[in-house]
Amino acid sequence: METAARKRPIHLGDHVRRMRTALGVKQATLANELGTTQQNISRIEQEEEVDDATLEKIAKVLGVTSEAIRNFTEEGAVFHIQNMHDNASAGAGVGNCNQHTFNFNAVEKIVELYEALLKSEREKIEMLERMLKNQ
Repeated sequence: METAARKRPIHLGDHVRRMRTALGVKQATLANELGTTQQNISRIEQEEEVDDATLEKIAKVLGVTSEAIRNFTEEGAVFHIQNMHDNASAGAGVGNCNQHTFNFNAVEKIVELYEALLKSEREKIEMLERMLKNQ
């Protein structure tokens, strides 16, 4: 029964993908912010290991810590988001949340993600206009 107690190894690429999708960030947006391609982000998300420097850059763009990505669980994310919401509703500050709370302001992150989405859409429109103009 020893095998039943062992945990699966951490798949950091999967954690990156799950954190990115939990925050509503598209691969293309993350790639744009990192100065790389969507295909490269896809490749990173398929890798079991992600080097520390890359993980730090991704975490910074997503507005979380690299430890939040390393330790990502959907149950934990839902719990902490709910906990942050409950504490804010009760008038408590973020400092009163437990030690595993993500280190970002949810409203600021939503605004930031919305602005990134708008930027991405504007770039698509510009690209399509250039393509139409060249035809």
